[in-house]
Amino acid sequence: MKRVIVDYKKLNKNILNLLVEKFPDGYNDDDIISFRNQHNEAIEAVEVKTNDTIYLVKISKRLADSMQSFDGPGVDIPSAVNDEQVGELDIE
Repeated sequence: MKRVIVDYKKLNKNILNLLVEKFPDGYNDDDIISFRNQHNEAIEAVEVKTNDTIYLVKISKRLADSMQSFDGPGVDIPSAVNDEQVGELDIE
């Protein structure tokens, strides 16, 4: 299964929809995954899965705001994301 790290700036509506479905009332501390990236920077993310991919979505204030207002007008999320736009994490 492929694992992909997604930043808020590269989040698409499909992944945002998965987040809202999994965390309809928002995420809490138990849902957060902490790890260090290849630059030894601490990263916090929440996980959502599709049939073939696990997405680790980096946590930020903008992510929480987007999840909260997802069904409202004016949500500005890029319409597409591909493997060149996100970092792939090679953890098995």
